[in-house]
Amino acid sequence: MENTQNSAERDRLQSERLRSMLRAVLTTNKFYRDKYADAGIDQIDSTVELGMLPFTTKSDLVQNQVDHPPFGCDLTYPLENYIRIHQTSGTTGKPMYWLDTEESWNWWASCWKLVFEAAGATSRDRVYFAFSFGPFIGFWAGWEGARKLGALAISGGAQSTAQRIQSIIDYGATVLVSTPTYALHMASEAKKAGIDLARDSAVKTTIHAGEPGASIPSTKKLIEESWGAKCFDHAGATEVGAFGFQCGFQPEAIHVNEDEFIVEIIDPLSGAATADDGHGELVITNLGRVGSPVIRYRTGDLVRPSRENCPCARPFLVLRGGVLGRVDDMVVVRGVNVFPSAVENVIREFSEIEEFRVEVYEGQAMREIRLVIEPKSTEHSIAGLSEQIIKRMRERISLRPEIELVSPGTLPRFELKAKRFFRL
Repeated sequence: MENTQNSAERDRLQSERLRSMLRAVLTTNKFYRDKYADAGIDQIDSTVELGMLPFTTKSDLVQNQVDHPPFGCDLTYPLENYIRIHQTSGTTGKPMYWLDTEESWNWWASCWKLVFEAAGATSRDRVYFAFSFGPFIGFWAGWEGARKLGALAISGGAQSTAQRIQSIIDYGATVLVSTPTYALHMASEAKKAGIDLARDSAVKTTIHAGEPGASIPSTKKLIEESWGAKCFDHAGATEVGAFGFQCGFQPEAIHVNEDEFIVEIIDPLSGAATADDGHGELVITNLGRVGSPVIRYRTGDLVRPSRENCPCARPFLVLRGGVLGRVDDMVVVRGVNVFPSAVENVIREFSEIEEFRVEVYEGQAMREIRLVIEPKSTEHSIAGLSEQIIKRMRERISLRPEIELVSPGTLPRFELKAKRFFRL
């Protein structure tokens, strides 16, 4: 169980930060000033009172930018105080724009520095970012975190996959930063070119974000085997910040950086608080992004929290299994609750599979699930693959999916967030 002294000290420090932030926000931030005025609230004094404030949702923020184009009015300072603009990936709709001041951008970098340190990275490392460096915030903040760490940062922008693989080898990169999907794609392409990344590269650590794959046991195992490196997960969002990191002691869990974020776990349907050991939706208040904060923000991420002490001695909440999936992504198929991460955990156990897609559709009598599978080759070694997948799915998830095998190279590849889950 968690040390009560740690808990009291955390609450005290968070309350101080929260009061300081709200003094600035409720004076000049039109979005939150109007939101709280409608609720009859002009200040709160501690984290205990945080539940008095209404939730903030993504739809609130999107509508705010529609009503007050182009950036909305979740801005605490005049526009000339902001030095960075990024946007969400847009995988679920129109991208949101997000601005940062010098102070909040430095805060982003500090949060990412902790991500690197928890993975064992130091100033002696060479960090390769397999990222396009477009408007999506992606690993821009990670780049700044590497600078704050004092490590050598290497950009993979404007390079093909083959060029990135060669750069990683030529520069002697020791840390790879990418989405888990793209790490596996690079490993697959390297193998086709006769390159064994575990042997031919100096990468010893991989750090991933953008999707929950690096906390999925079979995906993590596949990345580690492909690169001969230790794989670490990270959780964050454009509008929230880099709130989660993985230490070396719990390979299937994520710590929440409670020095910089207040977290709540709620029932997705009722909005009521849930017990620490139960599943729920993650709600976040960031404390260091005063220029464009989110307060009681419903992330839509489903998590399983724990207050058990970690051997790494960090006194933070732990999310078992990382981000389990999106609340909206859970579907009920023949009476079984199904999350994309559970399906991926099964699929990644098959070395014969290169890529996959999950389709949920309405059958004649009930909802059905179809797995579109792209094998690595059409050789005889994949004979019986469909039957093996069905058997494993029945054992693990109690489902018998429809299987569709497609030719190698059929399904799309992803550098940023992968989209493999579709409701038809």
